[in-house]
Amino acid sequence: MEANNKDINLLEKSIREKELQDGNNTDSDSQTEVLRAAGIGIAKDDPTEPILTLRMWVIGIAFCVVVSGLNTLYTLRAPSLTISGSVVLFLAYPLGKLWEKVIPNWTLPLGRLAFDLNPGPFNTKASALGEKGYREQSNKDSPGARSDLYNQMFYGYKAGWGFQILITFSTFFIGFCLAGLFRAIVVVPQELIWPGVLGVTALTTTLHHVNQERVQVRYNTWKMSRYAFFAMALCISFCWYWFPDFIFPALSYFSFPCWIKPESKVVNQIFGMHSGMGLLPITFDWSQVSYVGSPLLIPSWAVLNVFISLVFWIWIVAVACYYTNVWNTGYLPFQSSQVFDNTGKTYKVEKVVNAASGYQLDVKKYLAYSPVYMPVTYALNMFGLSFATLSALLVWVLLERRHVMADAAKRVPRLVLESLPGRSREYSEDERGDPDVPLWWYLVACILALFMSMFAVEWWDVELRWYGVLLACAVALIFYPPLALVYATSNLKINIDVFCRIVAGFVFEGKVLANIWFFDIGYITTIKGLYFAQDMKLAYYCHASALPSYFVQCVGMLVGTLSSLGVLNWALNHITGICTSAAVNGFSCPYSSTHFNTSLIWGAVGPRRYFSNQIGYSALLYFFILGAILPITVYYMTRRYPKSLWRRVHVPLFLGGLNYLPPATGMNYGSWAVVGLTFGWFIRKRLHSWWSKYNFVLSSAMDSSVGIAGAVIFFTIYFTGASDHFNWWGTDVHKVCGSLAFNHSY
Repeated sequence: MEANNKDINLLEKSIREKELQDGNNTDSDSQTEVLRAAGIGIAKDDPTEPILTLRMWVIGIAFCVVVSGLNTLYTLRAPSLTISGSVVLFLAYPLGKLWEKVIPNWTLPLGRLAFDLNPGPFNTKASALGEKGYREQSNKDSPGARSDLYNQMFYGYKAGWGFQILITFSTFFIGFCLAGLFRAIVVVPQELIWPGVLGVTALTTTLHHVNQERVQVRYNTWKMSRYAFFAMALCISFCWYWFPDFIFPALSYFSFPCWIKPESKVVNQIFGMHSGMGLLPITFDWSQVSYVGSPLLIPSWAVLNVFISLVFWIWIVAVACYYTNVWNTGYLPFQSSQVFDNTGKTYKVEKVVNAASGYQLDVKKYLAYSPVYMPVTYALNMFGLSFATLSALLVWVLLERRHVMADAAKRVPRLVLESLPGRSREYSEDERGDPDVPLWWYLVACILALFMSMFAVEWWDVELRWYGVLLACAVALIFYPPLALVYATSNLKINIDVFCRIVAGFVFEGKVLANIWFFDIGYITTIKGLYFAQDMKLAYYCHASALPSYFVQCVGMLVGTLSSLGVLNWALNHITGICTSAAVNGFSCPYSSTHFNTSLIWGAVGPRRYFSNQIGYSALLYFFILGAILPITVYYMTRRYPKSLWRRVHVPLFLGGLNYLPPATGMNYGSWAVVGLTFGWFIRKRLHSWWSKYNFVLSSAMDSSVGIAGAVIFFTIYFTGASDHFNWWGTDVHKVCGSLAFNHSY
């Protein structure tokens, strides 16, 4: 069997060579153990297995419609949920097996288009490839749909279905093209393992019972199979989630010091989880723990970098700024997704930007009303640390990853020549001999996406011009490779969206809608590109060819666009109190509120006016210098002391790893770090055999159960109104935490 695992042997060899060359950013144990534990390389590739079957298309498109819609709906919720790839794999598997057993094996004679109704066993390739199409909208950064949300809810602008479809699909397509054009840099290198897919690969091999005895363990552990463990964990977690989500919500926000002394402002400031510091990160809600992603999939070195960032920047620097009233933050909440006026109340955007002003800043009304004030965590993380991350990313790539970029650049000429029509392709990027997707396919798709984007912004007059689309795409081209390199090693996204905001703020000053769509095309497309590149790596791990993957992703984009937009428009008209604090089941749109406020600052107020006001936010510009210096310092210290802890320091993560804060809180990141370090370091070190066998399927089980339970609870309890009269101490006590955390005087 070892002789048949050519792919994984190549991968292991490359990783070992990389570890010998550079010890930075790798765990003490070999990464090959992680791959084995995730079920990668334990199965022989069978090139005769059918992939693009009628069964795969029917089940895949059906789940794409449902999952894309639910994930769009969940982006409006706090805490948000995600129907991950693990959920759809788990639900699709019995349907695929049922099709295999029930549907007759008939062949429909349609000439070249003839196909079998039942092509045989439901294999891992079809299962994994279908998952790529299932989750085209499975994250918080849904382009087009989310931006149109705060256009409608916060600015009152409605462009219509035509614009929504074109701009959303085109931003998907641009992200797809980024992944395809840069795949030689971010997908092909064998040392980039993309940890985010490990839970999916583990679940795939578990469900299909693929060589489970070959999951490597060093010592004896539980005799329970991974499939039985997955089923047990899923059932327990599904039943438990009813308590923190509906029966006893205080378990989700377990800030008991606030319950004991709710009238104390200091206690609320320190322990409050809504608007306080969240200094006691205790929660019994997996959706809170995994708000920034499953901590069981994140390497321990990455978790540690982000946790140190949380302690230093939020629990030390931000606290010091707050209690010394820097930028008048002492009059505001310590933590909030909102921005405020000079009376300490939520900023009334309609006073300065509305339809009557052409969705541009009314300068006279703005000067008569108030500057925009930000909570300390908002100013420090969304702006100061974002500035530092921009310069740090570019310097870090030049210092740490210049050889990777150079090696990939050497592949480009050959890729271009071999992708031309009529030229033979002897070289295959996945090194298995499978035909690769021609590079010119991505170039054509990119041109088509640019045309759709430019037509949409010009025809519907959303203030962004055609040259703004090209400029936004240029920004995406510059930052996509470093973002992908960080995500491919840590499974953590870096927040650089503020650069798009600033550029648009200068080019389209005072035009808030232009700022929104420039951000969407310049940054959100790069985030989607990360998911497409991750899917390409998943296809490689599961022996799925590149050409079928290309077609599946294209169909997934189209179906996901229509589904997400349909659900968004339905939600805006049918969920009571949506995007307000009175919304049922937490549908207060916290994530969209954060980006809406950011668009207000950079789009309406503009960077010139923002940095020249009397508040003093211009001091945040010094973070650009800090971001440029830190990578150089760490690079020198790593070379000077190669065996020290300096080699574990990852500057982009230290500066930009808190990208979901706000609306995420210290409690979210703190609990995420505790769980991540417990499993990724302590359990992996002390109970390595247990970790190897169960860690990744446990992650899949938790994600699957919470996603399914969340949907069931919302549609059966909250949406039907059955929860209206359910009220007791456990449903209300957590609401007082943080409510008194501000409005004190100096």
